[in-house]
Amino acid sequence: MPNMRKFFTAAAVFSAALVVLSSAANAQKREFSFAYDQPKTSGYGAGGEMFNKKLMELSKGTLSINQYPGAQLGTEAQTLQKVQTGDIDFVLLSTANASTAQPESGVFSLHFIFRDEAHAIKVLGDPTVIAAMKTLYAAKMKGAHMLGLGSQGLRHIYGKKAVGKVADLKGSKIRVQATVTEDTLFPAYGAQVVHMPFGEVYTSLQTGVVDMAENGINNYLINKHYEVAPTLSLTEHEANNSVLFVSDKVWSSLNDDQKKWVQAAADELSRNQPAIAFKLEHEALAKLQKIGIKIVKDVDKKGFQDISKPIQDKLAKDLGPNAEKVLALVRNVK
Repeated sequence: MPNMRKFFTAAAVFSAALVVLSSAANAQKREFSFAYDQPKTSGYGAGGEMFNKKLMELSKGTLSINQYPGAQLGTEAQTLQKVQTGDIDFVLLSTANASTAQPESGVFSLHFIFRDEAHAIKVLGDPTVIAAMKTLYAAKMKGAHMLGLGSQGLRHIYGKKAVGKVADLKGSKIRVQATVTEDTLFPAYGAQVVHMPFGEVYTSLQTGVVDMAENGINNYLINKHYEVAPTLSLTEHEANNSVLFVSDKVWSSLNDDQKKWVQAAADELSRNQPAIAFKLEHEALAKLQKIGIKIVKDVDKKGFQDISKPIQDKLAKDLGPNAEKVLALVRNVK
């Protein structure tokens, strides 16, 4: 009997230890919110999947994200504020909209500084550019920490009429992102700029509040803007860059190993997501052609470039020294 008592006592102690160990393991598991304003089938969604896969792999499943696509947690301006206050853990949004918190971010919205798709992909994965952008945001951004860069392709103009040359924009009301860059360049082409959250663009095009909008091809497709703006002009005037932030609240709560895993997952996004985003752009263009959307390919880009290029340096200087540095780095990427 004494031996049996010892056995049951030992078994009870062992079981209790297992419960403690199991509870500790579960306590170490963390799931984070990861927000963006486009559908999951967008480049943002591809970035979220890539980030989560790498994070789970490195953390052995202890760290993961829950994606909140389609502006479930707010517009880009709202989610940026929420990540700064710690109400959202991670947010992926356009560098243009990030300029509401750090105006120098508008440097990535300068027109025609990205020579082509290959150049944009290379720039977004360039460690020197990423480091310079981190410094840029750290100079003014409060409550959030930049982790990496991404893409949703290049931006183009769409509406009911074609834009084949600069003169076609004259007097048109065009919805643009709220940056000093856009507010300077589009009026230089003769257009009137209008600001609004992305979710209001469809109705505004439908009702005539704006004549045109501009965005990436896949965003134009998956948000069905072609229904109310059936002509897509391939202006390629601007890169549709994005930036990944983590809240300082989350970042400060991570240990050194966890920070390395999170940063490595972000690095994976910066290296590989832009190429996937451009692949989505190509696939979207093919789908639009198939359903009969008018695609204007022979845009006189030189007319736009002749106006925008002399403005690039002045805009960067006005934005600040970090913007000037980033512009120089972008130009130097071969």
